[in-house]
Amino acid sequence: MTLHITRLPSYLLAGLTLAWASIAAAAEPITMGLNLPRTGQYAQEGEMQMRGAMLALDEINQAGGVLGRPLQLFERDTASNPERAVRNVDELADAGARMVFGGASSAVAIAAGKRARERGLLYFGTLTYSNDTTGRDGQRYMFRESYNAWMAARVLAAQLQAPFADKRYYFVTADYTWGHSTEASMRHFTGTDDVSAHGSTLIPFPNASLRELREALQQARDADPEVLVLVLFGDQMVKAMGIVRQLGFENVQVVVPNLTLSMVEQAGPAVMAGVLGAVPWTWNVPREFGFGRGEQFVAAFAERYQTYPSSSAASAYSIVYQWADAVTRSGSLDSEGLIRALEDHSYQLLKDTQTWRAFDHQNLQTVYAVRIKPRTEVMADPLRQDYFEIIGQLSGEEAAQTLEQWQAERTAAGQPLRLR
Repeated sequence: MTLHITRLPSYLLAGLTLAWASIAAAAEPITMGLNLPRTGQYAQEGEMQMRGAMLALDEINQAGGVLGRPLQLFERDTASNPERAVRNVDELADAGARMVFGGASSAVAIAAGKRARERGLLYFGTLTYSNDTTGRDGQRYMFRESYNAWMAARVLAAQLQAPFADKRYYFVTADYTWGHSTEASMRHFTGTDDVSAHGSTLIPFPNASLRELREALQQARDADPEVLVLVLFGDQMVKAMGIVRQLGFENVQVVVPNLTLSMVEQAGPAVMAGVLGAVPWTWNVPREFGFGRGEQFVAAFAERYQTYPSSSAASAYSIVYQWADAVTRSGSLDSEGLIRALEDHSYQLLKDTQTWRAFDHQNLQTVYAVRIKPRTEVMADPLRQDYFEIIGQLSGEEAAQTLEQWQAERTAAGQPLRLR
């Protein structure tokens, strides 16, 4: 049998799209909850998440919504405070949210995710890099869209091993779950586990003073390292980089394990030039590797907001699309049904293929090592934001923990070997 496909004229397709959008708008909205930092150390990342989420939501609604219903978004400010984030989950659930996502602190994601499970809601982590989020503290109702500390450290170590083998490292680390697991992962993959040879200083989180940052970085300077690893994020990293340049770390390779466009933007390209880091995605990945859907996202985001999207924005955008896709495929808003629809589901959206791994709900994806470009190259870009030179990559399978490694971590923490 031959199947004949009749293509409708473009004006009819446009009319049908408007008609479906009108029908969806008349239906009862489906509420999504965004738990993000509007204030505090990570406020810039929260703003990017809101922008990415709203772009995805508007696109989906213009295409007819989900199950014939429009999406709407309610938000709450976490201020990167776990207790406040937990209260937010209750408020969002009481307001009718059918899922919750967001965050830029792993402590927030872990605490809020546990509360979401108690309320029967899926929680999708955006910026939550601690291994614990899908490791020791992993649970059935938590899905992590971003990579984790282990994956970032692995792709970075591949770039550091040859030029900095047997060199002295020093770590300045945020004193909470993300900082601890990132430093541990970096030490593991760079062979710097000996703390007597490769020192470290912990920084209070989230409210370290400039004096505490300066004292920690002076200790690092006095140790005379050849590699300085700043396991800091958001505003703490921005302030620390300013102090690093003031103290004159000459001929020292600075490494910031997790970089975002917002952080580089705040610190400035002159301060950040030459810094090494890792990213799960950056706006030039689609352009350099030919991912058309990702290029469309970058163009739409830049036109709407007059800035390139950061990995925070891309993560929120992807989560909205992936949750909507799971609802469409399962035909239901039921959390258990959505878990089954997501587990081991592979898709391609803003880059190459990504997979929601079933045993830990970690998103397997290609990860990238980057170097911040010189200021002259950055300023040549139309938006003056061409920060990231991609210098290496690993597939998700190469970068992530194996099942056996994950199970060993769970066993050591006294946790079951299946998510609950």
